[in-house]
Amino acid sequence: MRIFLPLISLTVLVLFSFSFPQDDLKASIIRGEALYGEYCIQCHLPNGKGVPGVNPPLAGSDYLLKQTEKSIRAVKYGQQGAIVVNGVSYNSYMPNPGLEDHEVADIMNYVLRSWGNKSKTIVTEAMVEGIQRQ
Repeated sequence: MRIFLPLISLTVLVLFSFSFPQDDLKASIIRGEALYGEYCIQCHLPNGKGVPGVNPPLAGSDYLLKQTEKSIRAVKYGQQGAIVVNGVSYNSYMPNPGLEDHEVADIMNYVLRSWGNKSKTIVTEAMVEGIQRQ
């Protein structure tokens, strides 16, 4: 019995590590970059720095990295109301881009790993499906 629990734990860990292989993450990031260019680049710019005082930066964004669920919600449903990014308040309107859940996951995986952002979070379609409008 003492060996059974560690063996089960190891099995779960191994299965989890294969649930989103690195190749899938790389493909998600590539798709996310293309989607970013289609839906996000106009406001957040090619360098992810946004427009000061108007559109928040994604590059080096503390909000993006610390408020990942809220960031996913913003990409999925749009954003309205004040948010604070890197100590600066933004109160602009981001329309709902009408993306599918897998597209939201791809964009998030791209921005979480671009312009100096270093997130260990891997956003999956299932994670996005679980995000509800508030």
